[in-house]
Amino acid sequence: YVPPQVRRAEETLDDKKREELGRLKKMVNGLINRLSEPNLSSISGQMEELYMANSRKDMNETLTDILMNACVTAVAMPARLIMEHVLLVSILHHNVGIEVGAHFLEAVVKKFDELSKSDAEGKECENLLALIAHLYNFHVVHCLLIFDILKKLVSAFTEKEIELILFLLKNVGFSLRKDDALALKELITEAQRKANTAEKKLQDQTRVRFMLETMLALRNNDMRKIPGYDPEPVEKLRKLQRTLVHKSSSGKETELRVSLESLLSADRVGRWWIVGSSWSGAPMIDDTNSKTQQKLHIGKVSSEIMELARKQRMNTDIRRSIFCVLMTSEDYLDAFEKLLK
Repeated sequence: YVPPQVRRAEETLDDKKREELGRLKKMVNGLINRLSEPNLSSISGQMEELYMANSRKDMNETLTDILMNACVTAVAMPARLIMEHVLLVSILHHNVGIEVGAHFLEAVVKKFDELSKSDAEGKECENLLALIAHLYNFHVVHCLLIFDILKKLVSAFTEKEIELILFLLKNVGFSLRKDDALALKELITEAQRKANTAEKKLQDQTRVRFMLETMLALRNNDMRKIPGYDPEPVEKLRKLQRTLVHKSSSGKETELRVSLESLLSADRVGRWWIVGSSWSGAPMIDDTNSKTQQKLHIGKVSSEIMELARKQRMNTDIRRSIFCVLMTSEDYLDAFEKLLK
């Protein structure tokens, strides 16, 4: 027996649909290949038109696939190129709808989680981190996610992780300090503690020392001490973003305030950060004890009250319980006691 869900997935797309998707992919690919700072305005406009003409789901999937193929490679990608790609996502996120950024972010984070657990030798993790960092720079995602990733890297604290922490702090450290100085301070304290305990294990001591110096430079807001730090390109592209976003605010109210854990468990517990996102799966709160208690509680109530509850359309156990409590209580104190139970 093959369940309908799996059956649908296994069924091949009909030719017409496949042809349409192929054509869409070619168009999006053509636009992405030509993407550069001077023509960002026209390309984002054409992408918006494609979003209006095609289904959002197809567009999100196509765009995410093409961007991932373009940016996530085994060699380190030029920072400029990644910034321009992410800026396009950011403009679409603000102009078309937050599900554009949300879909791309989820794909990037899941891929990063998968690769960080494997022993991949290439620079894919750095490229994915750069994508996440610039999604934060261009106000698609809130600093909460960046701190979650940093905490995860600090808790592992191997040489690969130290490299990634440095890479991330170099890209977004000063923005993090501006957004949440306290969380950054806690992170630095935790990293110092880890460095002290892991000192014997790690062969490359200079790398750890350099990371701690970078963190202290961040804490003291000393940009000169971070080699190669140049905020100019990001600032320039932020100005461009402000001109291209239709709404008056390119702002922070469209930022996705979502944690790493929520993104990784999205398939199980749903995507609360996307309005109207459908959700299917196991119930979010599976508390069997409370269910049995509710049923026992209802059992003591007369059939007349139950009939009344049915007429009033009290269609779940908890609603029926509350209705029965309100109808059968002697006074407000009695009702209060029963409701607490």
